Amino acid sequence: MKECLLSPRLKEEDILYDASLRPRTLAEYIGQEKVKESLSIFLAAAKGRGEALDHVLLYGPPGLGKTTLAHVIANEMGVRIKVTSGPAVEHRGEMASMLTTLERGDILFIDEVHRLSRQIEEFLYPAMEDFAVDLFTGKGNTSRALRLRLPNYTIIGATTRIALMTSPLLVPER
Repeated sequence: MKECLLSPRLKEEDILYDASLRPRTLAEYIGQEKVKESLSIFLAAAKGRGEALDHVLLYGPPGLGKTTLAHVIANEMGVRIKVTSGPAVEHRGEMASMLTTLERGDILFIDEVHRLSRQIEEFLYPAMEDFAVDLFTGKGNTSRALRLRLPNYTIIGATTRIALMTSPLLVPER
């Protein structure tokens, strides 16, 4: 079969080439000097304490490198990153599945975090604050709550629409 030069499918060489162009460290990340300075302090403090990074919200217009920066943060912390987007998470079970597979220090990157449904946000609040999720089995009188403890992890949310974010996701716990 003849190879098509224009194809929506990425070839392995394209994937490798693309990965080689993306910055992997804050030093390689071009621009955003104030953000990088703040992040370097934030990263050093978390590493110094031997803890997961606090949750992070990245916002700004498309094309500024929010997704790339999330991957840089994961690389700088030496942890795994799992990637999803707000519209992709439709049910609490999907979010629970992602959260319960995280290991200590891992990062869950949620692109378009402003597009999470209210039900998913409500489910996410205790997971972010208490590192626990409550799952319910059964219905009516036979329902039971099961609390699952989560390891300390980091959520990095990215949004182009900060005005659509709800207060609990914007205001840090004090």
